[in-house]
Amino acid sequence: MLLFNYGQIMNKLPLANLPTRITRLNRWSAECGKNIYIKRDDQTGSEWSGNKVRKLEFAVQEALSQGCDLLITCGGIQSNHCRATVSVATYLGLKSAVLLRISEQPPLEGNYFLDKLLGADVRFCTRDEYRDHRGEIMQQMADAYAAQGYKPYIIPEGASFGIGVLGYYFAMKEIVEQEKAMGVSFDTILVATGSGGTLAGLQLANLVQGYGKRVIGVCVCDDAAYFQDIAARISRDALPYLVAQGEISDDEAARWAASLKPSDFEFFEEYVGIGYALSRPEELEHIKRLARLEATVFDPVYTGKATYGMVNELREGGRLRNSENILFIHTGGLYGLFPISRTFPV
Repeated sequence: MLLFNYGQIMNKLPLANLPTRITRLNRWSAECGKNIYIKRDDQTGSEWSGNKVRKLEFAVQEALSQGCDLLITCGGIQSNHCRATVSVATYLGLKSAVLLRISEQPPLEGNYFLDKLLGADVRFCTRDEYRDHRGEIMQQMADAYAAQGYKPYIIPEGASFGIGVLGYYFAMKEIVEQEKAMGVSFDTILVATGSGGTLAGLQLANLVQGYGKRVIGVCVCDDAAYFQDIAARISRDALPYLVAQGEISDDEAARWAASLKPSDFEFFEEYVGIGYALSRPEELEHIKRLARLEATVFDPVYTGKATYGMVNELREGGRLRNSENILFIHTGGLYGLFPISRTFPV
């Protein structure tokens, strides 16, 4: 029986189907000579499936408490986060607007199709505009909507900001209770990293609660130093929210704010491949192989690259060679497979 009680958490919307189950991937475990487990955060919902809804449960509750009636966020054209944000907004009767990064006019498919189906206002920007000015553009959008009478709430990329960190802080506590119920202890936890908030929440709980686990983010864009800086910064930003939740005291928050450093967060940066949302043939073959081995489908942007990295690091000489009980957080992304289905090597 799961002992963790989400009803005790304050300032949180009950959106996701929690707790998500943990299962052992038996055939992959036999191949690797390790115990490989998967946490099915791809099953947090349907329209808002994936990891982002855990963060949105806290961020959108804050938006509602501030009287906001419009959610604005950003991401790539097939962003799971944007689709989840739009879904949550529509479910709650709010308006939504998304800033999507493109290199050319996109076909209406996958997550972008769902954004439109669910009623989002969509604005496009170039990759350079997104990289250098997305915050400014979203603020301009917010100002324009405010002039129309809306009260907007801006959610940054991936909901990876202070309050969003709470989603996976509490997910780590959920995992520890599931360990007790299952009679297993995970020495290593891995997750794909594209904006940093999921890894930050897991590792912040790991540090604050003293769980002693190795928590690793596998980068799908940028490098380790970039994400280490982000994870340390937004973890510090999360500390006042943990005080408000009764998780830590003001004095503890001050000590953690002074002691948290980028090197507290571990990332594998070698599996970005040819770039964000771009796949090499070997990565697609890996997705196909695991789908046929375990009936578990990973996506090409996040979980496919991260589990491809796991396979390589489990080999002799790899950085996971001393891990025995490994938990991979499946963060969703199924809809992102459909736009590449015509070229997928099946």
